[in-house]
Amino acid sequence: MSHRSGQEDPERYLFVDRAVVYNPAAQADWTAKKLVWVPSERHGFEAAGVREERGEEVLVELAENGKKVVINKDDIQKMNPPKFSKVEDMAELTCLNEASVLHNLKDRYYSGLIYTYSGLFCVVINPYKNLPIYSENIIEMYRGKKRHEMPPHIYAISESAYRCMLQDREDQSILCTGESGAGKTENTKKVIQYLAHVASSHKGRKDHNIPGELERQLLQANPILESFGNAKTVKNDNSSRFGKFIRVNFDVAGYIVGANIETYLLEKSRAIRQAKEERTFHIFYRLLAGAGEHLKTDLLLEGFNNYRFLSNGNIPIPGQQDKENFQETLDAMHIMSFSHEEIVCMLKVVSAVLQFGNIVFKKERNTDQASMPENTAAQKLCHLLGMNVMEFTRAILTPRIKVGRDYVQKAQTKEQADFAVEALAKATYERLFRWLVHRINKALDRTKRQGASFIGILDIAGFEIFELNSFEQLCINYTNEKLQQLFNHTMFILEQEEYQREGIEWSFIDFGLDLQPCIDLIERPNNPPGILALLDEECWFPKATDKTFIDKVLQEQGTHTKFQKPRQLKDKADFCIIHYAGRVDYKADEWLMKNMDPLNDNVATLLHQSTDKFVAELWKDDIQTFQRASFYDNVSGLHEAPVDRIVGLDQVAGMNETAFGAAYKTKKGMFRTVGQLYKEQLSKLMATLRNTNPNFVRCIIPNHEKRAGKLDPHLVLDQLRCNGVLEGIRICRQGFPNRIVFQEFRQRYEILTPNAIPKGFMDGKQACERMIQALELDGNLFRIGQSKIFFRAGVLAHLEEERDLKITDIIIYFQAVCRGYLARKAFAKKQQQLSALKVLQRNCAAYLKLRHWQWWRLFTKVKPLLQVTRQEEEMQAKDEELVKVKEKQTKVEGELVEMERKHQQLMEEKNILAEQLQAETELFAEAEEMRARLASKKQELEEILHDLESRLEEEEERSQGLQGEKKKMQSHIQDLEEQLDEEEAGRQKLQLEKVTAEAKMKKYEEDILLLEDQNSKFVKEKKLLEDRINEMTTVLAEEEEKAKNLGKVKNKQEMMMVDLEERLKKEEKTRQELEKAKRKLDGETSDFQDQIAELQAQTEELKVQLVKKEEEQQTMQSRGEEEVSQKNNALKQVRELQAQLAELQEDLESEKGARNKAEKLKRDLSEELEALKTELEDTLDTTAAQQELRTKREQEVAELKKNIDEESKNHEAQIQEMRQRHAAALEELSEQLEQSKRFKANLEKTKQSQESANKELACEVKTLQQAKTESEHKRKKVESQLQEFMARVTEGERAKGELAERTHKLQSELDNVSALLEDAERKGIKMTKDVTGLESQLQDTQELLQEETRQKLNLSSRIRQLEEEKNALQEQQEEDEEARKNLEKQMMTLQAQLSESKKKLEDDVGTIDGLEEVKKKLQKDLELSNQRLEEKTIGFEKMEKTKTRLQQELDDLTVDLDHQRQIVSNLEKKQKKFDQMLAEEKSISARYAEERDRAEAEAREKETKALSLTRALDEALEAKEELERVNKQLRAEMEDLMSSKDDVGKNVHELEKSKRTLEQQLEEMKTQLEELEDELQATEDAKLRLEVNMQAMKAQYERDLQGRDDQSDEKKRALVKQVREMEAELEDERKQRALAVAAKKKLEMDLKDIEGHIEGANKARDEAIKQLRKLQAQMKDYQRELEDARASRDDIFALSKENEKKLKSLEAEIVQLHEDLAASERGRRHAEQERDELQDEISNSTSGKSALMDEKRRLEARIAQLEEELEEEQGNMELLNDRFRKSTMQVDSLSTELSAERSSAQKSENARQQLERQNKELRAKLGELEGSVKSRFKASITALEAKISQLEEQLEQEAKERAAANKMVRRTEKKLKEICMQVEDERRHADQFKEQVEKANSRMKQLKRQLEEAEEEATRANASRRKLQRELDDATEASEGLSREVHTLKNRLRRGGPISFSSSRSGRRQLQVEGTSLDLLSDDELENKITDNNANETPATQPQQE
Repeated sequence: MSHRSGQEDPERYLFVDRAVVYNPAAQADWTAKKLVWVPSERHGFEAAGVREERGEEVLVELAENGKKVVINKDDIQKMNPPKFSKVEDMAELTCLNEASVLHNLKDRYYSGLIYTYSGLFCVVINPYKNLPIYSENIIEMYRGKKRHEMPPHIYAISESAYRCMLQDREDQSILCTGESGAGKTENTKKVIQYLAHVASSHKGRKDHNIPGELERQLLQANPILESFGNAKTVKNDNSSRFGKFIRVNFDVAGYIVGANIETYLLEKSRAIRQAKEERTFHIFYRLLAGAGEHLKTDLLLEGFNNYRFLSNGNIPIPGQQDKENFQETLDAMHIMSFSHEEIVCMLKVVSAVLQFGNIVFKKERNTDQASMPENTAAQKLCHLLGMNVMEFTRAILTPRIKVGRDYVQKAQTKEQADFAVEALAKATYERLFRWLVHRINKALDRTKRQGASFIGILDIAGFEIFELNSFEQLCINYTNEKLQQLFNHTMFILEQEEYQREGIEWSFIDFGLDLQPCIDLIERPNNPPGILALLDEECWFPKATDKTFIDKVLQEQGTHTKFQKPRQLKDKADFCIIHYAGRVDYKADEWLMKNMDPLNDNVATLLHQSTDKFVAELWKDDIQTFQRASFYDNVSGLHEAPVDRIVGLDQVAGMNETAFGAAYKTKKGMFRTVGQLYKEQLSKLMATLRNTNPNFVRCIIPNHEKRAGKLDPHLVLDQLRCNGVLEGIRICRQGFPNRIVFQEFRQRYEILTPNAIPKGFMDGKQACERMIQALELDGNLFRIGQSKIFFRAGVLAHLEEERDLKITDIIIYFQAVCRGYLARKAFAKKQQQLSALKVLQRNCAAYLKLRHWQWWRLFTKVKPLLQVTRQEEEMQAKDEELVKVKEKQTKVEGELVEMERKHQQLMEEKNILAEQLQAETELFAEAEEMRARLASKKQELEEILHDLESRLEEEEERSQGLQGEKKKMQSHIQDLEEQLDEEEAGRQKLQLEKVTAEAKMKKYEEDILLLEDQNSKFVKEKKLLEDRINEMTTVLAEEEEKAKNLGKVKNKQEMMMVDLEERLKKEEKTRQELEKAKRKLDGETSDFQDQIAELQAQTEELKVQLVKKEEEQQTMQSRGEEEVSQKNNALKQVRELQAQLAELQEDLESEKGARNKAEKLKRDLSEELEALKTELEDTLDTTAAQQELRTKREQEVAELKKNIDEESKNHEAQIQEMRQRHAAALEELSEQLEQSKRFKANLEKTKQSQESANKELACEVKTLQQAKTESEHKRKKVESQLQEFMARVTEGERAKGELAERTHKLQSELDNVSALLEDAERKGIKMTKDVTGLESQLQDTQELLQEETRQKLNLSSRIRQLEEEKNALQEQQEEDEEARKNLEKQMMTLQAQLSESKKKLEDDVGTIDGLEEVKKKLQKDLELSNQRLEEKTIGFEKMEKTKTRLQQELDDLTVDLDHQRQIVSNLEKKQKKFDQMLAEEKSISARYAEERDRAEAEAREKETKALSLTRALDEALEAKEELERVNKQLRAEMEDLMSSKDDVGKNVHELEKSKRTLEQQLEEMKTQLEELEDELQATEDAKLRLEVNMQAMKAQYERDLQGRDDQSDEKKRALVKQVREMEAELEDERKQRALAVAAKKKLEMDLKDIEGHIEGANKARDEAIKQLRKLQAQMKDYQRELEDARASRDDIFALSKENEKKLKSLEAEIVQLHEDLAASERGRRHAEQERDELQDEISNSTSGKSALMDEKRRLEARIAQLEEELEEEQGNMELLNDRFRKSTMQVDSLSTELSAERSSAQKSENARQQLERQNKELRAKLGELEGSVKSRFKASITALEAKISQLEEQLEQEAKERAAANKMVRRTEKKLKEICMQVEDERRHADQFKEQVEKANSRMKQLKRQLEEAEEEATRANASRRKLQRELDDATEASEGLSREVHTLKNRLRRGGPISFSSSRSGRRQLQVEGTSLDLLSDDELENKITDNNANETPATQPQQE
């Protein structure tokens, strides 16, 4: 929507229409309604009038729709008076709030005013269209004007900055911030444009007239930077992906003398990766689109889709051409005086960046190492960057890494290699961009500056708050915090300066400090360290990760006021920071990587050493000091360990000043992180900005659709918050934002204080003070300055309200006065009327008195007789007559004119009708001709059709034969493919079985280990328990013996009691003896207790020993594992050493070669020396000069000898070093070999033990195979079920096809109806529109259906999950119940034991102390078991609750199912109704058709009547015309008669007669005319009535048609909806049935599994007992093996010593072998070279032949391909026909199956319930069985514990098996879903195949045409061939005849006889020769023919000459 500046007035987009603003109606509305702002979801805020206040809430009426709403008082915001509407500076608003700011901006934006001030800010809203406000006229308008003199504009900001710089000699800055697409870059351009125009150096001065023209260069810098730094994003087509600070330098006079650009935050990651529908930097697309052929070959450029780094290919920008933009960029570079070489080098680097992405790495098979399978991209890259390919690949794949002091080559993984390449690409592009900026700065810099000052323009991204923010957003937000602090500081410095100027009492506040805590949180270096400092600290530690960094941040800054931890554990964010714009969540993924910005130093050094000077300059060491990070990087896929040394933590920052200037000096040896570099850059930027006077421009994006005139309020509010506009308003509220001059205040508000100011002159300040005293305002709400009065926010609005109320009171009083005046005036009028009435009454009374007076009567009668009165009456009569005559005349003339007009109209209509008739007759004749032609054509076409049909039948027969052959072939191929598939499936099954068997083997091994551990534990426990039992039995036996003894003693005592009296003394003795016995017994019990304690101690010692043994065993195992790992390491070291050896050998060989060369040189030199000596001896006596030469040569020889000696010494030293290294390596190898041998021996022993274990496992494998066969049976069952499902699916498709056919039939019927209607009044167009509408509705409903089906699927999956959870919970419940039962049983046994022990205690009093301890222990056990029981009961209760909950959910689901069934039944009813309605519709349509036909017939009859009436009218008109002619003749005669006055007296009588006759004739004529007119009128009335009736009929007919159309449309929609609902319900029914079947099968499977588990559990129990015995035997074997191992270890030590000796002897042999190997390697290489050369020669020789052969093959292949395509298309046609038939069959079966499915669903439900009951019963039986099994083995506690452990193991196994079964079920479900998807795909394929069939048909037709043409050509060719054959035969005959003649002629010539032959014959011969086909003859044959002809002609010419 571009607007031309010429057409539109620019002032409309700058100035506000004040008439609209100062609208008194709006002011009255505001005061009357008490308007306020109320929050709104749609508009942000809505205007509303306050109706009623209810405490904290307010009743409000919305202004837009009058709706009443109750809102909280705090949510309401005050509205400004209408006088502040569209205010240019929002700081002047009396009510400063978000709603007012948004409303003001919205009003201005909708009026086309995009610029608005807000205090120091200039807010700009992107208009998304070109406005005519940036022309040179506008620049001139703003030039030299102050800010308040002109409306808001970017030019006003630029002008104020420029003027301040000139006047105050202070540097200025303009800060443009905002979101991407808000218009920052455009406004920056406008600032530069304004400054270039205003401060142009070449206007005023000639000495600065530079050839490049500085201003032009400054303007042209932008296109270059945009090309390399801008890109297309989702929000913006030309988004700057970097921040920039442009310094425009001025001299003292204010002329531009230079410029400098600094860049920030280049998004270099965009060069390698882009989001969807986004582009990388413009230069890549412009280069590929705009480069010429020569440039493309030089830069090795390819297509857009060939580059991986162009993620989305070529995405064009609307309204822009990349080719043209590329040319503009090149032109800009030329203007910036870039050389051609520089441009080419830059473009080379750009091409190289793209080539980086085409390098592909692959992972090697056996290792993680990366490899480069194809290096074409690497070659191209190295060619462009001037590197060696081999060195580059080595640097990427195996870079050198510093380990300690040495460098080691380390192989890289694929991920590391990919990361390295991407990092290099980003770094290369970043360096190129920096170089470009440096080069532009160099071009713009002018050293001749005279006291320069500058204006800086900052274009940087605004505050960003995404859902999750990364490191880049932290940096941007940190920058904006600093900029906002600067704004707050400057704003309130200015504000508070004004307060001081005005002399207001004000305590100074630094609002910049409000943001300081947040800035400290980010940048603080220590006490506590900020986020950036902590990030840098973490970068130093090699093992640091993002998690450790987050932990550190939370630890250090967790309590900070501006810092928040994540609220929940599930939060995606890692931490939050509260910025001035709001709370921002940060995710710290890959922050360490982004902060370090790692590079491959190996490749960096290669690039630094590049042969290309430009590339080498880019990668200088001192350039590396520059910022080495992008703030938009995303290093994906590298969450592994750091990339070793390549990360470059010891990166040396800078040496000296960089190539880009001295601005970036860094200390030597320091590691520079991205955070540090950016912090430094930002601090420098802030320092420069603080030294300048800042001007703020805030750019705002109105909507994300890029639509002009649309403003999204919520989006704008968010940006106002982020841009700090609302922050500025918050600060404003704390001061006095509203200020008004004294004079204006007095003028406006004096009405409120009428008597406060006395008459006469008074000072403005005093007047205001008096007024405020009278107003009684609070002292805190205002301040009075020197020239203004200041108010707090909202005070002026209050004063405005009071003023309005005062004005309304005054106006009401004024209105009252006016009404009083008007009432008084009306009263006076009434009084006058009353007096007039009185006068009239008096006159009437006088008349009544005089009327009977005689004299009065006489007076009245005489008065009319006077002549004066009569004359007047006569005159009046005459005048009246005259008027009447004139009126009659005018009437007659008017009638005549009307008659003539009507006559002309009728004549015209008659002519038109005649022309129409003629045209109709012509059309009829043409139509007849056309019909005749069409009939003839039809006959011709029918004949052609018959021919074609006969041909088609023949072709079809042929094609059928071919198809039969093809089918046979296809069946054969299918059989082969099936066999192949079966074999492949078998192979895959075997592999899967192998994998599963291996997995099971591993599991069994692990189980064996666990069982061994458990066995050992059980053995120990068994021993302990046996010991305890033995001890207890011994104790019991002793106690029993004691009891017996005591019984005997008791009997004795009783006997003695009888004889007590007699044996008192004996009693005392016996008592003493008893006491002794008691003491003995006590002693014995104590001894027994001691023995028990000793036994316990022994058992504990044995336990300790057992533990030690186990630990030893574990250590042995760990040692074994360590030895294995050591062996692997040793093998790796051996490989590495071998590799090193190979390298050393190569070095040795090279050294030997060098040595041999040196020896050869030595020999040559010695030979030369000897030769020279001999020559010297010969020439000793010649000259002194020769002697000098000799001495020189001797010196040279000596030097050469010295060099040779030194070289030989060096070589020997190197060889010795090599030997030493070799020896050390061999020693290490020998040690490793010894160790490996030891390990081998150990491993062999372990291997033997493993083999024995394997044998045991083999039997288990057999059992597994049995299980496998069972699973295969199950699988087959599942497959059969799947096949059934497939059959049902096909049937469903068939039913669907039937429904589709029905719908097609309905549509065809509807189409017929619509066709009939089209014939009626061309209603077809409407119907098509309706159809399109229906299609869209169909799509919508289909989408809704899909959503519903998805939801239903989700519900069904949820039901399944719930069922699974329920089953799991039931199982847990059963387990808990079993555990509870076990505990109860244990309790019972314990109680039984307790009772027994109690009995024993009662019997045995002596052993009470020992048993009490046992009792205490038992009580503790009892308490523990009670606690467990309580816990279990609690768990049981929870389980029951969950069970009830699940039961409720199940009930709900069943209710839903019933509801669905009801819906289905309803739908069936609707279907029936639908069919009935269809029938009714058909009948109605037929009735309407009949009515339409009747109406048409009536219309035709009426048209015929109308035609007859028109004819009658024409006849009447003709008669009328004749009468008129007669009338005219008579008038003419009358006039003649009147004119002839000669015989007047004579002919008076005759004239009177004639007059009478004429009058009679006239009257007759008039009567006839009147009759004709009446008839005409009647016919016209009839015609009009007919027309009216016709129109009414038409209108009625149209209305009926319309109504019927609407009804049919509505019914059609209803029918379509019903059809869709039916389809949806059908699908639901199918799904529910499938679910029910699946549930049934699942339950059956569960039943079978449970039965299997019971059997398996019994088997496993028996096997576990067997395994226990086996394991005991194995333990003994292991002990024996341990002893053997110790013995063998000693043997190995002895062997190792012998091996060492052998190794030393082997080393010498290895050296010799290596030498032999090197020699053989050289021979092999030489042979390979020769082989390659020979192959090249062979390939060159065969290339010529192969090219011809290839062409031949290509043509043959093409022919074969065409034939195959034909066959394929025919086959496809057949397949499609078959599929179509199948689909129709399926559709038929589906409809029949629906009812069957419903019944089966009910059956399945019943079956499911029965199965559930059976399941419960089986579970109960299982519990009983398990109980019975357990009850059998209640012999002892040990047996119970063993059984419990076994049962637990069994349970685990069962759980595992169950999980496996569940997995199987899920897999089958997935397969089912996949099959459904395949079915849908097949449907799509069917549609595609239909299209292909149609294409194939068309192709068939084309091929048939081609065949026919080919046949015709063949027939032509045959005809021509026959013709040529005939001609050839003739020619041969002629040639034979000629040869005969020649022969005869030769004979005659020899004889010398005369020659004679006829001329006609020779002519014929010539013709015959000419007639031969020259095309068929070769060149040689033609020449022979010609020579023969010449020979034949020469004899003919010779005799003539004679």
